[in-house]
Amino acid sequence: MKKIFLAIFAIGMLFAVGLSFVTPLYAQADELGVKVMSYNIYRGGTMRRQPLSQTAKAIQEAKADVVGVQETLSPKGDNAEKLATLLGWNLYVGRRHKCIMTRHEIADRLDGGIKIKMPSGQHAYIFTLHLASNPYQPYQLLSIRPKWHKHRDTPFIKTEAEAIAAAKKARGSEIATLLLQIDSLPDKEAPVFVVGDFNEPSHLDWTNKAAESDRHPIKVAYPTSLVMTRAGFKDAWRTVYPDEMKNPGFTWSPMYKMNDPTTHHDRIDFVYFKGKGVEVIDTKIVGESKENADIVVVPYPSDHRAVVASFTLPNQQNLEKATSTVAK
Repeated sequence: MKKIFLAIFAIGMLFAVGLSFVTPLYAQADELGVKVMSYNIYRGGTMRRQPLSQTAKAIQEAKADVVGVQETLSPKGDNAEKLATLLGWNLYVGRRHKCIMTRHEIADRLDGGIKIKMPSGQHAYIFTLHLASNPYQPYQLLSIRPKWHKHRDTPFIKTEAEAIAAAKKARGSEIATLLLQIDSLPDKEAPVFVVGDFNEPSHLDWTNKAAESDRHPIKVAYPTSLVMTRAGFKDAWRTVYPDEMKNPGFTWSPMYKMNDPTTHHDRIDFVYFKGKGVEVIDTKIVGESKENADIVVVPYPSDHRAVVASFTLPNQQNLEKATSTVAK
């Protein structure tokens, strides 16, 4: 009996010791990673007759660490501070009601973005965008006239060249300004994330294959996504899911059926990233159903699905050591 007791005790001790070694490894993985989310919450997060807590739930279910939020302004006022309070997070509010919320420390506030400090001591930059929705090239190409007032007089177009020109005119200057700002950051190898409702599809989605399958009317090399790529950024969703036909990742819009002729389903919400040693390991869509999302929240409170991406980051001490060695 004594031998049996000793054997059980030994096994228990081995199990306990094993846990003591495993737990720090998981903790280290969390410290050296970050989950970045982009979420247009639709006019304050309450326009679909859901409480603001439902918007907070979508962010919590995504297990995000930092989220760029668009459209925090509701008919009754700006809900940014209320949402951040529900989450218990730090808040940055920029122009046009664009904001960033994070569970991490905000080390610096910039024009349109923040610098965050994570538990590991690592720093990263986050910028959020809400680009112009009009003119919207998919509607122009498909001769769709939405009932929203600002789209009523938008001219229809037929060619890729017209779509590119219209997109550049609508959004080109804001993207150029942001990229100049990012280029001026002192740490050229730091992790940088750009998220937002771009109100423009990607050249990685409107391909020849997509046009031939009638998913999209024609092939369009959309300029905003091309400019981001040329600036060294990667599209988190397309990095994980390179096949645009198999994994469309539509974020616009859960409010319409797939065959609704008054809209066009597309991917217009993005998480872009760059930086030395930054790797995306997973990305998910947050939405209303298993058919259209990886993380389901019911009832779903927005007219945009959200996108959240998980990243691993280099250990900052090792990165600084490598940088100083190269400098010598």
